[in-house]
Amino acid sequence: MKSVKVLFLVVACVCGMSPSHAAPVPDESIAVRVATYNVEFGKSATPEQIGEMFKPYKLDIIGFDEAPDGDWTARVGKVLGMPYNFVGKISSANHKDKFKTILSRTPLKSTEEYKLTGRGWNPASAVRAITKIEGIPFAFYSLHICKSGAADGHAYCLTTQVLPKEVTARIIVVGDFNNRIGDPAMTTIEAVGYKPTWSDLKIDVSKAFTYNAQDPKKNLGVIDHIFYNKEACAVATDGGIIESEKPLSDHKPVWAELSFPRLLEKKHHSATSKQ
Repeated sequence: MKSVKVLFLVVACVCGMSPSHAAPVPDESIAVRVATYNVEFGKSATPEQIGEMFKPYKLDIIGFDEAPDGDWTARVGKVLGMPYNFVGKISSANHKDKFKTILSRTPLKSTEEYKLTGRGWNPASAVRAITKIEGIPFAFYSLHICKSGAADGHAYCLTTQVLPKEVTARIIVVGDFNNRIGDPAMTTIEAVGYKPTWSDLKIDVSKAFTYNAQDPKKNLGVIDHIFYNKEACAVATDGGIIESEKPLSDHKPVWAELSFPRLLEKKHHSATSKQ
């Protein structure tokens, strides 16, 4: 009797690249729920209030900007059951309690902070950490930068000095960019292979704003964003701007659920193995 061959159909992640020649196995996606929030040094809300606000979103990782030093981020995590955090040491423009922090449900390793320089207020920075979700490593950056042009500001510093050194296959960059989609600084970030979640979610950000939540008449549009590297072949499946009747900061939080394929083109497996 002839043996029966069972064929598995593998949907290859192409994204403009050649498919992997690894043995075919069933692929699965990994959902990562992320958020970014400029909390204006905790001026208008306690960390516990911010934790309660985020509870319905069941987040895996959050990037905070203009966060107080000390245990502020850990206190948000206690409310959310997210026990891991990293607090940077560079306060934006050397102001009090304007640190960049990361809060995570899963352990953080390889934590770093990168000083960013350029036109406008200085210093700026981005904090970075690696975390594993369902056994797969992700590089996560939380930043706060100044509005600038294409090649003279913090965004340019980020894209030429920081992100090119990242070897992790799946990268998420979030924060207060102080630039709107379409601005030269944001075009610089997109040009090196990063995509904003707004594109997948079909959200017209020209008709919305994340600042100023507490004084809409002075709004500057959507300047808080979540990006992922296009080579990771992810897609944003849900997300948006979180609206509150009584804003907890001068910014609105932004969140997204990103779906990453577990299998990537062969060269990404090599990069991932370096972590």
